[in-house]
Amino acid sequence: MVIPRALQPYVASLSTYDIDMGAPGVHRGLPGTTLTFVLPVGEPLDIGWRGDDASRGRRWTTLSGLHAGPAEIHHDGKQTGVQLDLTTAGARALLGMPAAELASTLVELDDVVPSLRHLPEQLADCAPEARAALVADALLDRLTDHDEPRAEVGRALARLTRGATVQDVADDVGYSRRHLGTLVRRECGMTPQEVRRLGRFERTRAVLGRVPLAEAAQRCGYADQAHLTREWVRFAGCSPTTWLREEFPFLQDLHADGGGESGA
Repeated sequence: MVIPRALQPYVASLSTYDIDMGAPGVHRGLPGTTLTFVLPVGEPLDIGWRGDDASRGRRWTTLSGLHAGPAEIHHDGKQTGVQLDLTTAGARALLGMPAAELASTLVELDDVVPSLRHLPEQLADCAPEARAALVADALLDRLTDHDEPRAEVGRALARLTRGATVQDVADDVGYSRRHLGTLVRRECGMTPQEVRRLGRFERTRAVLGRVPLAEAAQRCGYADQAHLTREWVRFAGCSPTTWLREEFPFLQDLHADGGGESGA
């Protein structure tokens, strides 16, 4: 759906999903520069951090802050619901807290915004085509009185996400690297360099499978293909080619030419 103008600074994406994957399995939830908010319909979301069994649980609402590793979503072959990606400004505006308070966590809506606890029940009674609008209206009601991150911190996060160096960003906002690091960590729970690396990793997802890995590495700012693969193993827990095979098993040409998966 088209995100209402008032929500656009706070919601990077809002979409419904109704996916038939054919068979039970595990979907890999990748990290990025936004917070993830999932509202499943029909069945709760069975999710946890990869390698951390204690974090796994079945939830009717799931909020996750910025994180540096993948989540694992266990499913029975079908998934239905609404997913939003919130900006760091959106954490303050819609959740009433800096994104740093949710960094590397998986929590339920009741723990953060009890006033929205009615959403799962309302979505269950809602026509599929009206679900996104229902969620958007509920979020618009949260904007009556909200906080904003410091303007220079918001500008720094935006530039880091787009790939600017930490030094260039510090110079731009007029802070030392150390002070910039303190402010960025307070806002989103990540260091400036981690935000920059997550932004670069996020950009690769738009080109993987469309161009050879060596070209994807060059386009997205990696030193070479091996560097790209190492970063994917760190953030996704797998190589980019493995991820493509998991997500798009029907693809015959994964564009992995140009040296294979060196660095995995």
